[in-house]
Amino acid sequence: MSKKDFYEILGVSKSASPEEIKKAYRKKAIEFHPDKNPGNKEAEEKFKTAAEAYEVLSDADKKAKYDQYGHAAFDAASGYGGGHHMNMDDIFSQFGDIFGGAFGGGGFSGYGGNSGGQRRVKGSNLRIKVKLTLEDIANGVEKKVKVKRKVQAAGVKYKTCSTCNGQGQVLRVTNTILGRMQSATTCHVCGGTGQTIESKPNNADANGMILEDETVSIKIPAGVVDGMQLKVSGKGNDAPGNSIAGDLIVAIEELEHAFLKREGENLHYDLYISIAEAALGVSKEIDAVNGKVRIKLEEGIQSGKILRLKGKGIPSLNSYGSGDLLVHVNVWTPKTLSKEQRLFFEKSLTDENFMPNPEKGDKSFFEKVKDMFS
Repeated sequence: MSKKDFYEILGVSKSASPEEIKKAYRKKAIEFHPDKNPGNKEAEEKFKTAAEAYEVLSDADKKAKYDQYGHAAFDAASGYGGGHHMNMDDIFSQFGDIFGGAFGGGGFSGYGGNSGGQRRVKGSNLRIKVKLTLEDIANGVEKKVKVKRKVQAAGVKYKTCSTCNGQGQVLRVTNTILGRMQSATTCHVCGGTGQTIESKPNNADANGMILEDETVSIKIPAGVVDGMQLKVSGKGNDAPGNSIAGDLIVAIEELEHAFLKREGENLHYDLYISIAEAALGVSKEIDAVNGKVRIKLEEGIQSGKILRLKGKGIPSLNSYGSGDLLVHVNVWTPKTLSKEQRLFFEKSLTDENFMPNPEKGDKSFFEKVKDMFS
């Protein structure tokens, strides 16, 4: 079943401003909030879906990728990126402040914390760059990378924060000309976790964390593009206390190929042939991204001719087939000639078969443009 369009989920157009997107999400989030719809699984699912849409559309880079590639820009065949499979902890840790005082300015009952309603803090994200060859991109690849993550040390013990009583937030009352105003801010002692360290091992830092190396397996789908970011959930840094691990953000870097040039899903290949090969016709074997391909060049083929090999390009990230391999034929003129060769070409100067006589299909780009306007 295909996923619903993010703009349709929030009820906004593609030209909506960031403020309009935020306003539309807040409206949806309040409508389907678990506190307003206890036990309603359908409302809970809509609440998560709205958060997923907002996570992408509220970020300029993610929104641009979504506008170009749709859902496949993030989760493709691998389930990475966007807000795919967001849980309540993710939502409240990332977007909790968007609700303002709609639900009392404090925690959210039944989700992300203890009976006092504290919100669980999400650890920071880690970012890495993965370099891929054109062959990796064409076929899809699984990469194993070593990351250094912050994790809670074994033996660390936490206790309820005495400043916020485990709420993760403290209330402030300010006297204004309009009367007493109450606002909630993140607790400065526990950082919003609702817990402080009671005891920790000697090798842990002030937050009870240690650095550990972990090998993470990343399945990269075929068809990714340079600059695209994938997300591996839960492989970022831990946070202290009853927290959620951050994510590992994987930036794709496409390495330049020795002889293939990429243009979207199509590939371009420059094939150089001799004058003799062009005149006589020849069969040529070329290296494509998925192995060798044999092509037949007809007699009298002209320099500039483009041969299109269907489906020999890069697979579509949206699973709509593959692009093409465009072979650009270039007839190579020798730079030095033997005495016999020079005599042959001197005799050919007046030979009718060697006189340029282009047919319509042989005309240059500029001649074709001229014909269009003549």
